[in-house]
Amino acid sequence: MKKHRITLSFLEFKSVDELNDDDRTLLLKAKEAAKNAYAPYSKFKVGAALRLANGMIVIGNNQENAVYPVGLCAERVALFSAQANYPDQPIVALAISAIGSDGKIMQPVPPCGSCRQAMIEAESRHKQPLRVIMQGEEGPIIISEKMENLMPLIFAEDFLAKYTDFE
Repeated sequence: MKKHRITLSFLEFKSVDELNDDDRTLLLKAKEAAKNAYAPYSKFKVGAALRLANGMIVIGNNQENAVYPVGLCAERVALFSAQANYPDQPIVALAISAIGSDGKIMQPVPPCGSCRQAMIEAESRHKQPLRVIMQGEEGPIIISEKMENLMPLIFAEDFLAKYTDFE
């Protein structure tokens, strides 16, 4: 047996005032998007905003459904919208924020596993790192410089091509 260790790296900021202008703007857009989320069941409103390489910002928010699997997370709403409308534009950064129903969320809100996999695909598609900015309503902000920090041992295009007739 051989034991391996995975080391993750991320940046932590105390407030939006410490962020650069681009990251601050993106996070504030995510916060605005969260306000318009359709979350009548969970009451957990999530907003996402992403910046494309050309500077354009695309937003998304969670869209729930009485049949839970039919709903979609904010991150994937934003990702899929960007990729459908601007397929040749790499996604440079994605910000996530959330609003809770019972008090303020004071810790960074990470993406779920399905969203992480979709974000890995976006990163792989354009062959450049995807910066992820996470915050609750208030409190600290965490920034990951690439998806491997949020989902080590990733399953991506190169792995699939290696073991199938994918190419």
